[in-house]
Amino acid sequence: MIDSGRFNPTRDEAEHAGEDHLSDDGDHPPLAPTESARDTAVAQSSLFDLGQIDVRWDEDLATLWAFMTPLERPNFSLAMLRDVRTWYVESKRLFDAGQLPIKYLVAGSRFPGVFNLGGDLELFASCIERGDLPGLVAYGHACIDVVNRTWLNGDMPVVSVALAQGDALGGGFEALLCFDIVIAERSARFGLPEMLFGLFPGMGAYSILARKLGRLTAERMILSGKVHSAEEMYDLGIVHTLVEDGEGEEAVRDYIKASRAHHSGHVGVFQAGRRVDPLHYDELKDIVENWAASAVKIDLKDMRMMRRLASAQTRLAR
Repeated sequence: MIDSGRFNPTRDEAEHAGEDHLSDDGDHPPLAPTESARDTAVAQSSLFDLGQIDVRWDEDLATLWAFMTPLERPNFSLAMLRDVRTWYVESKRLFDAGQLPIKYLVAGSRFPGVFNLGGDLELFASCIERGDLPGLVAYGHACIDVVNRTWLNGDMPVVSVALAQGDALGGGFEALLCFDIVIAERSARFGLPEMLFGLFPGMGAYSILARKLGRLTAERMILSGKVHSAEEMYDLGIVHTLVEDGEGEEAVRDYIKASRAHHSGHVGVFQAGRRVDPLHYDELKDIVENWAASAVKIDLKDMRMMRRLASAQTRLAR
């Protein structure tokens, strides 16, 4: 159980916790993978072309791997949301056509040290400054479309696995929570820092955390803005397998090899969980529209914090 005493950091402490990974310290490796890694990904990706996701099919494991390769900030830009949606649509199309007998979907990231940093803060700030409520709502709807598809495993009888080899914050954490299995490397961190700039995570965090951990724990996590270690998330049960840095992909393969003989039973268990405690699209829609209405009301101080974090994301991408 979470120690409630850990959920009351000062604003300054929370700010530094949320920005640790985003600081411009000059030590970050380059955004693009090495040439050999890119060549390997291209050679294995002959199914469909996505601008910001490397997709490869592992026939031996009946596994479709997808690694986010953001062109700019490692967040859910509209372009990234579009590509994630296309990944699900095309995977489903090929599955239904009998061309892709998928049993496992795996999602990860090629951005060094980051799974995904969440919402597009530059877009948020721009819409808020213009008073563009429809723009925020449209972005929110695009996000929950992806959340809904992920929660339902793209409407395919598969087991979904999230591989966190880096930080999953805000919307990145919300997306990760939708997967059946989460495998994390030890240095990965997880959190919902939206309270740093006067907002709440509106794209599924409350709904999913409340189902997995209960409402009280969900509220504590959201209200604190605290960033958690992979070990903390393992102790809570959010992370199913915790491994050392660099061992994540092999851990995914080991999980699949150990479980594939009972794949149908595993699919049935996770489907039963979604049936017992369903997550309806209307619930996500109501919450995200409340989020957008709240966003346009944040004050100047919170706007400055949002801009600061957005700038830190931009520096990280560079």
